[in-house]
Amino acid sequence: MTDVFSESKRSWIMSRVREKNTSPELIVRSFVHRLGYRFRLHRKDLPGKPDIVFPSRRKVIFVHGCFWHGHQCPRGDRIPKTRQSYWLEKIARNTTRDSQHEQELASLGWKSLVIWECQIKDLGLLHSTIVAFLDGT
Repeated sequence: MTDVFSESKRSWIMSRVREKNTSPELIVRSFVHRLGYRFRLHRKDLPGKPDIVFPSRRKVIFVHGCFWHGHQCPRGDRIPKTRQSYWLEKIARNTTRDSQHEQELASLGWKSLVIWECQIKDLGLLHSTIVAFLDGT
């Protein structure tokens, strides 16, 4: 199946995909802030530049998009109809890099939590997950 957009239009659309300050990330940050936790953003000195950093707790939160990071949910399990080999390789590289960053953080004494885009819909579960992660030892 061919793309419904021209190559230049698709390039423009893809250039608008953001690396940080995405909608799911902003939702989680707002939620965490309303819970009373204070944090730092995108620390470049930590592996993977975590989205939300709690320096005093030595904990970080990554907010991952299901498609881009290969989550096993209906949204993340989709395979594009065009350039499938490229996308499968790219998502595989992303998941490998993500796990490597988590291992590096653990070796530095940091704990990490991944919040998936699809998990943001259930605010009750999101609340309990975040509180358990941040208040647990």
